Amino acid sequence: MIPGRDNQSMENANKFNPNVSVVLNAAGGPVGIIRVQGADAAKFLQGQLTQDVLLLGLSEARLSAWCSAKGRMLASFVLFKNTPDDIVLMCSTSVLPSTLKRLQMFVMRAQCKLTDATGQFEVRGLAGALATELPAWALVRDGESVQLALPPGHHAGAPVPRAVQVRPLADGATLDNNMDDLATWQYLNVTSGIAHISTPISEAFVPQMLNYESIGGVNFKKGCYPGQEVVARSQFRGTLKRRAYIVSAATPLAAAQEVFDSRNPEQPCGTVASAAVQPGGHAFLAIVSMQTSAADSPRLSSGSADGPALTLQALPYPLLEDI
Repeated sequence: MIPGRDNQSMENANKFNPNVSVVLNAAGGPVGIIRVQGADAAKFLQGQLTQDVLLLGLSEARLSAWCSAKGRMLASFVLFKNTPDDIVLMCSTSVLPSTLKRLQMFVMRAQCKLTDATGQFEVRGLAGALATELPAWALVRDGESVQLALPPGHHAGAPVPRAVQVRPLADGATLDNNMDDLATWQYLNVTSGIAHISTPISEAFVPQMLNYESIGGVNFKKGCYPGQEVVARSQFRGTLKRRAYIVSAATPLAAAQEVFDSRNPEQPCGTVASAAVQPGGHAFLAIVSMQTSAADSPRLSSGSADGPALTLQALPYPLLEDI
C-alpha cells in the first residue's frame, strides 16, 4: 500500500485474494521453457550461466542469468533438473526465441540438444494457500510433476507464498488459457523484488543492477561464463553504483521506462525493469534499477523530470554488501 491512500484503497487491500492459480505458458502467457538434454547438458550450461549448474541438486531450483561478453543480461532463468541430463530453463517468452537461437550457436561439440519445450509442459503459477510452503527454491516431486517454491510476494506488509508447478502434458492435451489471475501473479512478482529479463530490458543491466547477487542468482565461486570478468569486477572493486528498488506510483509504469531524480533533471537516473498494477487498480508498482545516489532523492518521477511521482518501497530482502 502507498502511505496516505484513502479508505477505498484500504478496503481494496482488505479484499485482496492471494490464492492464485494461473497457467503461465498458455498462449499469450509470460513464461516459456527451454529444455537442455544430453550427457553434457549441465557442463554446457555451467559455461554459459551465472549459476553453478553442476552443483545443482535434484531437490532445488535456482535463479540465473545469461550475459553478453560485456556482462549485460541477455536473459534470466529459473532452472531445475528433471534428471542430471535433462535441465529445464524457464524464461520470459519474449526473449525465448533469440535466447534459444543464440545459445544453440555455442553448443558445438557438446553432447546436448536445446529445444523450445514450452508446449511440452504445463507451467502453473500458484500463490497464497495454493502454494506449498517451502523454503525459497526448494523443489518437491510428485511422479513427473514438480513444484518449486519461489521467494514470496508481499501485500500490505505480509508475505504471500508463491510456487511454480511444472508437469508434462499428455499427447493431445491443451493448456488452460484462463488468465484471470495473471495480474495478481505479476503484482506478486514485482513485490518479491525479483525482476526477470524481457525484451525491452535485454542487455540493459549487469546482474547486480537487479540485485541478482543478493537473491542467489550469481555464484562467484564457479568457473568462467560470458561476462564473468565484468560481473566479478562490479562486485569486488568499489561500490556498486546501481541497484534495484521497488517503487509505487499513481499512474501505470512499463518496462524500459526512464526514471528521473529531481536533483538532476537533464538525464535519467534509472530504468523500470518490470511493472504491475496492484489488485483493485488504485496503485501501480515497479522494480526500478537506478543509481544508488537517487535513493534519497526529494522526488523521483517516471518518464521525465516533471512526470508522475514515484515513492520508494522497502525491499523484501537484504542487499549483499559490496566486497
